[in-house]
Formats: sequence, structure tokens, C-alpha cells
Amino acid sequence: MKRIVVSLLVAMIAITTAVAQKPNQDARKLSMALYAISNLYVDPVDDSKLVEDAITGMLEKLDPHSNYMDPEETKEMTEPLQGNFDGIGIQFNMLTDTLYVIQVIPGGPSEKVGLMAGDRIIMVDDTLIAGVKMKTTDIMKRLRGPKGTEVNIKVLRNKNPELIEFKIIRGKIPVTSLDAAYMADKQTGYIKLNRFAASSADEFRDALAKLQKQGMKNLILDLQGNGGGYLNIAIELADEFLDKDKLIVYTEGNKQPRDEAKSTAKGNFEEGRLVVMVDESSASASEILSGAVQDWDRGVVVGRRTFGKGLVQKPIPMPDGSMIRLTVARYYTPTGRSIQKHYENGKLEDYQHDLIDRYNRGELMSADSIHFPDSMKYNTLETKRIVYGGGGIMPDVFIPVDTTRYTDYHRNLVASGLVNRVSMSYLDRNRAAMNKKYPKFSQYKKDFVVPEETLQELINLGKEDKIEYKEEEYNRSKPLIALQIKALIARDLYDMAEYFQVINDDNASFKEALRIINDEEVYNKELGR
Repeated sequence: MKRIVVSLLVAMIAITTAVAQKPNQDARKLSMALYAISNLYVDPVDDSKLVEDAITGMLEKLDPHSNYMDPEETKEMTEPLQGNFDGIGIQFNMLTDTLYVIQVIPGGPSEKVGLMAGDRIIMVDDTLIAGVKMKTTDIMKRLRGPKGTEVNIKVLRNKNPELIEFKIIRGKIPVTSLDAAYMADKQTGYIKLNRFAASSADEFRDALAKLQKQGMKNLILDLQGNGGGYLNIAIELADEFLDKDKLIVYTEGNKQPRDEAKSTAKGNFEEGRLVVMVDESSASASEILSGAVQDWDRGVVVGRRTFGKGLVQKPIPMPDGSMIRLTVARYYTPTGRSIQKHYENGKLEDYQHDLIDRYNRGELMSADSIHFPDSMKYNTLETKRIVYGGGGIMPDVFIPVDTTRYTDYHRNLVASGLVNRVSMSYLDRNRAAMNKKYPKFSQYKKDFVVPEETLQELINLGKEDKIEYKEEEYNRSKPLIALQIKALIARDLYDMAEYFQVINDDNASFKEALRIINDEEVYNKELGR
């Protein structure tokens, strides 16, 4: 018996040693391969690139969201989510190779020295940036820089032939994630969130408080096109709607035990009707929030099935400032639904083709084209309504894509930047008159009509850009084109919130959300009450 026990112990020690040695063997194998290539390969090689390619190759075999980012990519990814960056504080667009200031951020360095919307920046630190086809990223690098440093710019204002010089001391510029917050009617507020950044919860609470002071009783939260962001911010925002001790989301992975996030007692909108708008581009944190709202029957989800990004990435910083984002777990909604859609061996093609496949199947046009197996049926936690798993959040009320007015001709005009260009050109010529005629947005929204000559200018620019004019398609898309131009002018004349107040007049999801939220009987019926 002793011999058997001793033999078993020896065997176990041997297995443990082998397991411990395996990672070391694999690491040595990689090191040897790199050493051999560096020292023996026939042509010169870049060791750093070899290492990066090896890391990228390994991650590509895992899943579509594990990835490697070099130091520059890491900075570009984290900056918008951190809520601020160092710069001069403007929003701009490129119009015929010239940087055109759309908005000067209140309280920022540019406003302090007198830069104005409509100004064209011609030179930055004695470098000509206008009319030279410089990349937008290169222009941004010249304007951005560490807080406290100086940048000198020269601008063209109105029709004044003389350039105006400004010396600007760069500062910390806030990056907002909240696009719009306004009263859609006397009792209903509307909040549009474009991502879940570090500042999003505070921005949301500030907007909510302002709307409540204006008499808001119900809320439409617009997460259309919101690709996600920080998990903790999604949890914080969901907490605003749920009362105490409600499961919001949990994560679990092979090496990660189940980790639950629950609501607290501090929510600022736990009562009142709630509608969440989503679409096929709403992902990750957007799906966590809308999934929690749906599972607890807290509000009605309106729109189209969300993207289906339910993998948790852990950032692993590298010594040179690069980063690995490694998938370590999956997200699950309170009912146990996995948010992640199906993928195979980390193939990015699955993701790149998924939305096209949905369109080809008719899923974006008709809810009848969406099929879920019975195994994916779940019941909500309060009223026991049927909801579905298997990837993404299927809304309670489906809104098809409107294909009647979105023509190829219209898409070509938008893709070429001409719709934006025409709106900026119009305001550039008429800013002073527009400010005088429409000091208040309500008057502009009610009375302003895009002139026919502006629409004709768009057609002519399209022809110059080799976009074939198609009369039938133009007539179908004309109301939408005019609305988009009106919205873009409103954005540049007032602010982003006014843009959405105009463009939402043509948003089928918004109109349906407003109808549902204003009819208590319909609202309760959708929630199974």
C-alpha cells in the first residue's frame, strides 16, 4: 500500500512540474524563434515589428476583440474615454482643404483669446495648413500639445483679406459624451449619449437634473450608434434607473469567477416612464444598460437588435506605452443572457460581415426575418415577458430601417462630404444675417427652410465630383437631404443638441418612443403589465 501511495505522489509531483515547466518551455520557444530570425535571417529585420506581429498573430487566433495597440493607437483610444485632452478647445470641419471652426468650446483657450465660429485657420506656427491637402490627423497634432504650451495661429475672418493672429496657451479640454439633452415635450426629456466615457455618469446626472427642473416626468435615452466604453459607467447609469439590490450585469470566464454588479439606493430616475433607443451599432456598455432595463421590466427598448459585443477585455499595458486588450470573460444580463453573438476562432470577418448579413437576410427591415431557437428564450424578472438571448439585445418594439428615402444617390452625396460642405458654405455666407433673423432656435426650427438654390448647389457639386445626378432618386431623398442640411446648419449656428432636435423629426425610433411614452396604456402593455 505504501508503495502505491509513494508512486502516486511521485506521479503527481512529475505532472505538477511538467505543467509548471510548460509555460517556460513555450516562452523559450518564442525567444529562440525571435533570436534565430534576428541573427540568421537572410535580410535585415525589424525586431520590434517582429514582436508586434507575433503578438498580433496570437491574439487574432482567440476572438474578434482581443487585440494589440501600439503606443499611438493606445493614446488615441483612451483619450476620448478619459474625458479630456490638452489642446486649444475648438470643434472644426475641413471645407475645401481649409480648417473651418464650427464651435469654440466655452471657457477654453480659444474662446479666451477671441477665436470665433466661422473663422478659418490658415497657419499654425508658421506652417501653412490651408489648401495643401494636409491630413486631419496631422493638423490635430499641430494644434494639440501639453497643457501650458503655446501655439500661434493665423485665421481668416469673414471677407477680411488680412489674417488675424492669435497666441493661444493650450489647456485641458473636456471631451463630452453627451450629445444632446432637451425637452421633447412638456413631460418628456430626451438624452443622447454617444459613448460611455469617464465623465458620462456625471454628464448624465447633470442633464437629468436640468430636465427635471424643466418638468420632466418621462425620459427617452438614445443609445443609437453608441459603441460602448467603460463597464463601470454602464453600471452607474443603469443604477440611475433601478432600485436597490437589483443585479445589473455579471461577468464570468474560464479563469475569471462570476463577478456581479448590483444597483444601489441612489438612483435619480427610479420612477417615471423610460424608453431606451438602440440599433445595430449599439454595443457593449449600451447592451449592458439596455439589457438590465429590459430584464427588470424597467423600461421599453425600441429600435433594432443591438450589435452583440459581450466580451470583457482586460487592458494589459506594455513598457513602451503599447497595450494588449485581452478577453477574459463574458457579459451576462440579469436573466443570464449572453450578450456576445456567435463567432468562430476569432475571425474578424464574422464581425465585418455580420451587419451586411443581417441586411441581406432582411433583418433590418422586418422583425419576421429574425429567428431565435426556443433554447434562447428567457423570461424577464418582473412580468415574465419572453426575451431572447443568442447575441445582442432584441428590442421590445422593432423599428425597421426606412429604405424608401435612402437612395444610392443620397448616400453618395453624404459619403463625399458634400451635404456637410453645402451647409457650412451656406452658413459661411449668411452667418450674420442668420444670427440676426434667428436669435432663438425655436424660431429657426419653425421658420427656416433650406433654399432651392442651396439644393441646386449640392446637385452641381455632385456633378463636379463625378456623382451622376439621378432625378427620381433625388426627388425621393430630397426631404431628407433638406432636413440634414437644416440640422447641420443648426449645429453650427447653435449647438449639437439643436442638431438632434431637427434631425429627430425624421427618426422613426424617436417618434415611436415618444408615442409609447405618452400613452400609459400602450407603455404598460409593452412591459406586460
